[in-house]
Amino acid sequence: MKKWMGVIILGLHCAFVFSQTTIITNPVNDTVKSKWGKVKIVDGTKMTSSNDIIENITQSQEYTTLVTVIEDAGLTQTFKSKGPITVFAPTNKAFEKLPAGQLDTLIKPNHKYDLSYLITYHAIAGRVTAHDIEKKINTNNGEATFTTLAGTKLTAKIDENRNIVLIDENGGQSIISKFDIQQSNGILHIVTSVLVPKPKAI
Repeated sequence: MKKWMGVIILGLHCAFVFSQTTIITNPVNDTVKSKWGKVKIVDGTKMTSSNDIIENITQSQEYTTLVTVIEDAGLTQTFKSKGPITVFAPTNKAFEKLPAGQLDTLIKPNHKYDLSYLITYHAIAGRVTAHDIEKKINTNNGEATFTTLAGTKLTAKIDENRNIVLIDENGGQSIISKFDIQQSNGILHIVTSVLVPKPKAI
């Protein structure tokens, strides 16, 4: 009886060791983690940190206008590039706030330069988190200035509700409503209004 008990215990011990080894060395779990990265739900759409900016925003119905204007401006590859870049992404509702007919004019082929200028005004070089923006505001007497990819200036402040507010060159304001959405090539912040730079002298 003792002999059989010893065999059973030995068998159970081997099975336990084998199962532990299988779990530890399972390459499938590691591949899934590496491939998909961190997932964040943005306006009902899953955005994955292993995707680039274009791959993520094209999955959402809230950014169809942004995707269209990026394509029309010939900037798709810019926002798919290695970067890193930080993008302040207007929603469809943000674009609807523009004066009537302005967007229709901008997407015409002869206004491609103006459209590109507008879109690159919504991006800055590097990975700039909301904490980075707030820190710069606090260390610069309540106001921070950033140089956009358009070569123009964008100002950031914190309002009475503790929102980070972006102020364009015309005094227009846009609140960062969602922030720090990690992308493989940068960071995405969602804004409530389109930022408009002053006309560029040619």
